[in-house]
Amino acid sequence: MAETVFGNPLVVISPEYCAPHHLQISIKKKVYFLATHGYEVKDAANGTILFKVENIPTFFDTKVVVFDPAGNSILTIRRKAFTLRTRWEVYRGESKKEKDLIFSARKSSAFQFTTNLDVFLAGNTSEQVCDYKMKTSYSESTCDIYVKPSSTLIAQMQKKVTAGSLFLGKDNFTVTLHPNVDQAFIVALIVILQEIVDSRRRNHTSHHHHTAHHHCTL
Repeated sequence: MAETVFGNPLVVISPEYCAPHHLQISIKKKVYFLATHGYEVKDAANGTILFKVENIPTFFDTKVVVFDPAGNSILTIRRKAFTLRTRWEVYRGESKKEKDLIFSARKSSAFQFTTNLDVFLAGNTSEQVCDYKMKTSYSESTCDIYVKPSSTLIAQMQKKVTAGSLFLGKDNFTVTLHPNVDQAFIVALIVILQEIVDSRRRNHTSHHHHTAHHHCTL
C-alpha cells in the first residue's frame, strides 16, 4: 500500500473529517436547471450538513467540487476521458497541479457489468496494486469500500429507491462509515461512482432515443 500522507490508511483528505465512532451519512442528489446537478451530504442522525457537492460544467468537460458547509472548496474531482479506462483524479482545493493530486480512481477492468473501482493514492505511481477498492452489486444499489490489500471494510453505501429517484434522477444514498474513516474521501468515491453510473445512464437513454428515431424514419 502506498504511504498515506497521514500515516493512517483511514485518513486520506484530513483527520478533521474523521469521527471516532460509526457514522451514517445521507447523500441526496439535487437536479438543477440546465441539466446540472449536485449532492447534499448530511449527518443522517441530526441532519447537519457535512458537505455540498457541485457538478460544474467547463468548456472541455465537467469538474465536481466538494465544499465544506461554509462554502470552502475541499477537493475537486476531474475526469480524464482520453484513456481506455476513464480515470477520475481528485485534487486538493480547486487545483489541477500534480503536487496537489490526492488520489485517482478507475474501473477495475474495461469490460465489466458492474462498476468496480480501483483507487490509487498519489504516492502509488506504479499502480501495480490498488490502495482501496469499491465493489458494487449487480444492480449498483449497494457498494462496499475496502482498504487493500487487507480487504478491511471501511464503508458501505445503500441506495434508497424513491419515486423521485426513478423518475427525476434524484438519487438518495445512505453511507455507513466505520470509526475514524475519512468522510470527505468516502463522499468523493461515492460521487465518482454516481458520475460513472449517470454518464452510462445518459448514453443508454440517448442511444434509445436515436434508435427509436431511426425506426420511425424507415
